Formats: sequence, structure tokens, C-alpha cells
Amino acid sequence: MIRDYIQQKAQLVHEELDTYTRMLTGIPQPLLDSMRYSLLAGGKRIRPVLAIATAEAFGAEEDRVLPFACAVEMIHTYSLIHDDLPSMDDDDYRRGKLTNHKVYGEAMAILAGDALLTEAFGLLADGATRAHLPVHTAMAIVREGANLAGARGMVGGQVSDLLAEDRQIPLEDLQSIHKRKTGDLIAYSVRMGARVAGVSPGSMSFLSQFAYGIGLAFQIQDDILDVIGDQEKIGKRVGSDEANHKSTYPSLLGLEESKKKLHHCISQAKVALMNIPDCNPGRLVEIADYLMSRDR
Repeated sequence: MIRDYIQQKAQLVHEELDTYTRMLTGIPQPLLDSMRYSLLAGGKRIRPVLAIATAEAFGAEEDRVLPFACAVEMIHTYSLIHDDLPSMDDDDYRRGKLTNHKVYGEAMAILAGDALLTEAFGLLADGATRAHLPVHTAMAIVREGANLAGARGMVGGQVSDLLAEDRQIPLEDLQSIHKRKTGDLIAYSVRMGARVAGVSPGSMSFLSQFAYGIGLAFQIQDDILDVIGDQEKIGKRVGSDEANHKSTYPSLLGLEESKKKLHHCISQAKVALMNIPDCNPGRLVEIADYLMSRDR
């Protein structure tokens, strides 16, 4: 079952992150504690799982891609720490636990996020060395990480999201925000796993279509769960989008039309996979279906 596969790979990533951060030296203990608090708090680990599943779909072993998978989870965790801050979404809970700033204070939470982001790029470099990747492949992974996680991608999407608060925005603007805020890091995870496996540029184009399709679906389902989800399962308060006066798919389309768009995104994503030669897409298809039906 796909839930077992995701749980197995998520546990693998968790254990590797635990081991890796235990080995870090020269870091002030309060900072390291804050980093590990959020990094090891659990969560779906969808992004690193996608990196592993993509690499495996093209015949690469999980050990080869594992450092890269852990790096993308560090980037994702940093974004969550900052996203929860009072100056951003002002959330008290994440993954069923108090948010980082509620435990360690705002200053330490900001610095923990900064440290995780920076450490992630060091881990990308280490992973490239361990996997003996060609220099041009390693540099492409690092360059794309800076683009898709930074001001042009995830961070830029977050800025646009903040600027869109307290007003209704057109659907195309909302999709642009979420393509960057959510889709870019998911696309990076898939493309990174593909690069580690040595996938051709032609296949990469179809993989990007798949990744952005499931990335949009992931965000739509998040918006739906913020309206009708179970707070105990989600691990954070529901209704926060409405409280923060954010435009969402349900607020613009309604729940039923949002669900239809969700199904369409997943369908189109799976069609893209079918165009890729030398790919065993089974796990990726199952993950796509899981993202459509998840309840947390």
C-alpha cells in the first residue's frame, strides 16, 4: 500500500535527519535544539518521499538520493518555522506541537530557520560528492534549489501571498502564488531525484508537468482541509485562511468546484507521467492519488 511506502520512506528520512543533526558540531546548543525540534517533529515528508520515489522510478537506489531528500526537508522545515511566526501566519501549532517560536522565542525560531536553509545547501554538496555526480549535475541541483526555494520561487510566492491578504484576487493570480509558494519546492524535489538518477532533459519536461500538477493539487487539498478538515489530524488550527483573510480555492470556486479542480490536476499530472520512457511510474501515480485523498 502507498501509505506504507510513504511511512517507510518518511521514517528513513527522519532517522537520517536525526543522525545527521546529532553529528553537527560547533553550533550553540539552544540553536541546535530549536533546529531539531521542528525538523524532527514528524509531518508527511511528501517532498523527500517524492525525491526518493522519482529516483527509484528511474532505477536509482534510495541511498544515492537520501542526502538530497533530507536537504529538501530542511528547506521545507525552515519555511514552516518562518511561516508560523507572528509576523506571518501567527500559528500556535504545527504538526500537532507548539510552533517553534512558542517554545524557543521568535529570535531563535528565525535563526533556526536560517540555519536549516543554509545547512541544506551544504548537505546538497555533500550528497553530490557521495553520489559522484558530474559537476554540471551537482551545480544544476544547487542552482535550481536557489531559484525554486528563493526569491523567484517559494519565497517570492510567500511575499505575493502576504500582499494578497485582505482582498479577493483573481483565480489566475492565486494559481501563480501557489505555483511558487507550494509547487516550486515540490517540483524541485521531483527534478532533484530525477537529476540524481541521470534522467534526460526530455523526460525532465514531463516530470515538471507532473510535479506542478500534484503541487497545485496539494495546495487545493490544503485549502479544502482548512475548511472541512479535522484539527486533530491536521495538527494545526483549521479556519486560519479565513481568519487571515486569504483568497483560497474554496473561497473563489466553492468546495465542490475546488474538488473538481483537484481531480483534474491529478489526472493531468498522471497523463504527463505516461509520456516518459524508461520510467516505472507506479509509485508516483500512487503518491498522486494519495495526495488527492489525504485527510491531513
